[in-house]
Amino acid sequence: MQHDKTAIGDKFQPDVDLETGAWRRTFFWDLLRAMPMGVTETVGTTFGLLIAIRYLDVSTLSKSYFMAGSAFGMLLSVFSVAAVRRFGVSVNISAALAWFMAAIGFCVAAVGHTSVVCYTIGVVLALFAHSISSPLLPQIYRKHYPGEVRGKLFSFVGMVKALSAASFAYVAGVMLSEGKMSYDVLLWVFSGCSVLKGVCTLMMNPVYLRKSSKLNFLEAFGHLKTDKVFRKLIATWMLLGLGNLICMALFVEYITNDHFGFGFNEAKISMVTTTVPMLAFIISVVMWGMIYDKMEFYRLRLLVNMFFFVGILVFFFAPSYLWLCVGMALHGMGKAGGTVLWSLWTTKFAPADKVGEYMSIHTSFTGVRGIISAFVAFPLILVAGPNVIGIIGASLILISSLCLLPEVKQNWGERG
Repeated sequence: MQHDKTAIGDKFQPDVDLETGAWRRTFFWDLLRAMPMGVTETVGTTFGLLIAIRYLDVSTLSKSYFMAGSAFGMLLSVFSVAAVRRFGVSVNISAALAWFMAAIGFCVAAVGHTSVVCYTIGVVLALFAHSISSPLLPQIYRKHYPGEVRGKLFSFVGMVKALSAASFAYVAGVMLSEGKMSYDVLLWVFSGCSVLKGVCTLMMNPVYLRKSSKLNFLEAFGHLKTDKVFRKLIATWMLLGLGNLICMALFVEYITNDHFGFGFNEAKISMVTTTVPMLAFIISVVMWGMIYDKMEFYRLRLLVNMFFFVGILVFFFAPSYLWLCVGMALHGMGKAGGTVLWSLWTTKFAPADKVGEYMSIHTSFTGVRGIISAFVAFPLILVAGPNVIGIIGASLILISSLCLLPEVKQNWGERG
């Protein structure tokens, strides 16, 4: 079977038509990929740091490296899009290669799991590799999913991913706490799931970007200069992301470290930090996807921000296990809407053949704030305490939301 190598953006290649059903192949493999994707997501939300704290007793600096692994991948993801354009390989192959690299990283961590150095290098490499492919995936969604249902299709995939993450986190957490499984087995599972993600991506119809004649890693940043709307969205997302990521970096630390008065076991930690928010994600993500297809973008952005705002305050001021779960449930609902927006918003604002470039800038700045939050969060909570962390995070989210009010009012007036 010969695949169409026509680059996205060519004037004779229209958006995919919903009625042709051409999107179904991608949707099928995307649903299958969501299951191993959900499993590997628990590395960042729970198990990567839990293993480091509970079993290896790593230093504060090492904890920061774990949280910064994904951020470094996002920061450098702008190079992945430039490389794909220069060498002419498909987006699918590029993403799969990154996930195969992640599998190698987990193998290194599993083989040397008793060594802090081997574990840190392996997991950080895996998280880095998973993230560097981030801007490539929206290009697949832009090419293969019809615009009128893109949010809905993406949200169904997100629901499967969240269900997989919630189920795996609960089972793995219980097995670890009861001594029925050692943590190195988890690392082998993460490695296998990384391979499966790559295979599923290769099975989708390939997507090619328009090939460039030279390798220019910084060319995409020119869009910040020429696109005022894009520039403001990136700036406000920076504030939102800093507030959110500083708090998210400490979710596991806050309820694992005895210093803060909780010191939960593995089962409770995985329940609070992954299972509860993922169940909330599952319940709400399809709703967010449908709203994304219908609601004006800026109003939806503010609505999602409020879930983050309230969830963080409830979590860091929680007096009990129940209230921790409530806070994480609210944050999980915000994350469901935020995932839809974060992954798809460039498909609305960027020209068809520039989605990957716009997304690479977006993910690169996500990496910048991720690195900042990773190295600021752990020392800051020791000095200021969890309540102050919650206030700082919520305040940054509120400021970000207030900055978008002019756009909300303008669009509301135009619709009226």
